[in-house]
Amino acid sequence: MIFVGDDWAEQHHDVYVMDAGETRLASRRLPEGLAGIGGFHELVAAHVEEPSQVVIGIETDRGLWVQALGAAGYQVFAVNPLAVARYRDRHQVSGAKSDAGDAKLLADLVRSERHNHRPLAGDSPDVEAIKVLARAHQNLIWARTRHTNALRSALREYYPVALEAFDDFSVVKSIDLV
Repeated sequence: MIFVGDDWAEQHHDVYVMDAGETRLASRRLPEGLAGIGGFHELVAAHVEEPSQVVIGIETDRGLWVQALGAAGYQVFAVNPLAVARYRDRHQVSGAKSDAGDAKLLADLVRSERHNHRPLAGDSPDVEAIKVLARAHQNLIWARTRHTNALRSALREYYPVALEAFDDFSVVKSIDLV
C-alpha cells in the first residue's frame, strides 16, 4: 500500500508518494488537466499493481481531478484544510506552509490518521442523473433571469411606459376557461 498527498492549486498539483514505513517513493509537480492526471497514474503505477492499494489525501472533495481519482479506483480522502493546518502545527515546529510540504503532510496524514477522516463516497448513476438535472434546472433559471433583466433594460431605454403596464415580469397570469 502507498500513501499519496496531493496539494492542489488552480494550475498544478504537488504530489508526494510514501510507503507504510514513511519512505519517500516519489514527489512531483503535475499540471492540472488530462496531462497531469495521466502523469499521476504513471507515477502511482510505478509503485503498485492495483488502484485499491493507493490511499490519497487531498484538501477538496470536488472537481474533475478528484472525480478522476475516484473513478480510477483509488481510496480518496478529502481532508478539511483546517484539519491539515492543525496537523501541520502539531508536526512542524516552524509552521511554514509550502505546497510540496503540504503534499508530504497530506500523505503522512492519510498514512497515520485516515481512520479520523471519511473516504470520498462515489455516487450512484441515479445521483449523477439528479446532479445533471439540477444543474440544467439552475442554468434555465439563470437564463430566465438574464433574459428578464435584458428585456426590462431594453424597455426602460426604448419604451418606459411598458414597464408601468407590465410591472411584474415574474407573475404569469392564467385564464380560466370555464
